Amino acid sequence: CKILRCNSEYVAATLNLRGGSNRNAAYCNALRSYSHCTRKTARTCRGDLAYHSAVHGIEDLMIQNNCSKEGPTSPPRPRPPAPNHQGFESLDICNYEKSFLYKHGQPPSYQHCAAFGDPHIRTFHDDFHTCRVEGSWPLLDNDYLFVQATSSPVAKGSNATVTSKLTIIFKNMKECIDQKVYQAEIDNLPAAFEDGSVNGGERPGGSSLAIQERSPGRHVEIRAEYIGTTIAIRQAGRQLSFSIRAAEEVARAFTEEQDLQLCVGGCPRSQRISRSECCRSRVAAETARALCKELLPVEDVYFQSCVFDVVTSGDANFTMAAHGALEDARVFLPNAEKLHIFQ
Repeated sequence: CKILRCNSEYVAATLNLRGGSNRNAAYCNALRSYSHCTRKTARTCRGDLAYHSAVHGIEDLMIQNNCSKEGPTSPPRPRPPAPNHQGFESLDICNYEKSFLYKHGQPPSYQHCAAFGDPHIRTFHDDFHTCRVEGSWPLLDNDYLFVQATSSPVAKGSNATVTSKLTIIFKNMKECIDQKVYQAEIDNLPAAFEDGSVNGGERPGGSSLAIQERSPGRHVEIRAEYIGTTIAIRQAGRQLSFSIRAAEEVARAFTEEQDLQLCVGGCPRSQRISRSECCRSRVAAETARALCKELLPVEDVYFQSCVFDVVTSGDANFTMAAHGALEDARVFLPNAEKLHIFQ
């Protein structure tokens, strides 16, 4: 029973209809196409509830919009190219947004996670933690991506740690990319994968994974179109930061065994630090607040993190870490209203 295909074709045909004189005519065309599509599936869908509710829904909508049963229909949506002897055309299979829109009749949802400064973690669910996490911890571990951050103390004997190394593995994906590994360390932010390549390899969709240097030695962006994901890696002062915008379906593609992911659950309770711990010395805190205020006028968690980092490390460059994370969030967050978190 192919009723879901009829549904998604109808959604796609009516998605961009706006008000105006032609709207009603185009809407009726879409309903007539929908009706034709359901008639074609009538035999195989006889026992399917979704089919019966679609048929009744079409009748009601045609009456409400004064649509005649006979008349023009919407032009059919182009089908993706058929497989050829070289494997699938990479164009749609390795473009997550396009193939998702085709399958579901709507664009995908996205989520954002970041790790910066001390490190502070903004999770996919907009929780915000400051973490102790010395050593190596997974930020992400799912079917498509593995991201590990290695932290070391910000200064000798300090409780606070910073990210000193990032390892990102883009897992092998059939027609699209060979497995690729990216590694960054402090003062070594390469604009290439470990094997020296700058894309996903020789496969038909190899260009759907690409590295771009935004600012030499300071800011690298990796676009993984085949999984609807963009990653930014930055260095500010003596620390690395990581930001990601990932398709929700990709961010959720993990098993119960892959339960330790800082981007998903934040840092474990035993590893969390209170940001107020840093700021008992009023003079240092006031100086830090003044420095942070210049780049971060809104006193949200990015501002608080900046004050914490500057006081803890004594390094004014940490203002740039919080500012870079906020700039990434501004670009990557699907919902601009969630940009600022207040705690």
